[in-house]
Amino acid sequence: MRTTALGFDPRHWIALTLAALALVASPAGAQTSDLVSQKALRVCADPANAPMSAKDESGYENKLADFIAAKLDLPVQYTWYPMATGFIRNTLRAKECDVVMAYAQGHELVLNTNHYLTSAYSLIVPAGGDLVGVETLADPALKGQRIGIIAGTPPSAHLARNGLIGKAKAYNLVVDRRHESPAIDMLEDLKAGEIDAAILWGPLGGPLVKGGYPDLTLVPLIREELPPRLFFRITMGVRQGEKVWQRKLNSLIRRNQDEINRILSDAGVPLISDLGDAVLEISN
Repeated sequence: MRTTALGFDPRHWIALTLAALALVASPAGAQTSDLVSQKALRVCADPANAPMSAKDESGYENKLADFIAAKLDLPVQYTWYPMATGFIRNTLRAKECDVVMAYAQGHELVLNTNHYLTSAYSLIVPAGGDLVGVETLADPALKGQRIGIIAGTPPSAHLARNGLIGKAKAYNLVVDRRHESPAIDMLEDLKAGEIDAAILWGPLGGPLVKGGYPDLTLVPLIREELPPRLFFRITMGVRQGEKVWQRKLNSLIRRNQDEINRILSDAGVPLISDLGDAVLEISN
């Protein structure tokens, strides 16, 4: 049974190290700190960030939370807050919850677990159209095409380098997803022929295409040779200093990576190798 709590991206070293060593050496070493709930998996999440997270718990991050909670033999409890400025401050740091299910590796606002997902920005084109088979933004087939792009995202630099930015259509990066969805607007424009191709973060675009756009096809952009890179590793995020909790989640990720991959693949998330150079084929 789930309980729901309503509420409103990505150091004291000696003391923390000694405390962590003491916990590992003691019988209580397998437990989390007193700040982490022992009664529920308390998840910080955006209520309107489908297909990742949603208040009706239909997102694949919700399914991932269910999976982790089941392994911990705990119910899931949510603190909902828009994924925008103040998200971490008002959720994780405020101790309203204990984990963010998806956070970019290396972001200093949280303590990252080991990554459980590597994916890339992806090119989305009409299935059966002239752009099927394009695997890089340097492909001459893209010259003169109208390409949708979320403004300010890394692929924008590649469009500019390849002379594609002039005809590109930009969509807003920072929005309140409760009222606006640039990714869906972009795919609707592509479906209507107002643009010729779209570029979206794979874990966003992949599930959207799988769930509602059967006439579109998606290709992860893993063959770009010049920076900025277009692939990123995704972790779970916990509070800074929560090393015991981090290690517990690391262990769960390591022991259950195959099942996690299947949850993500079933949702339509394109998975790639840790080095960002190959698409993974996940068997069910």
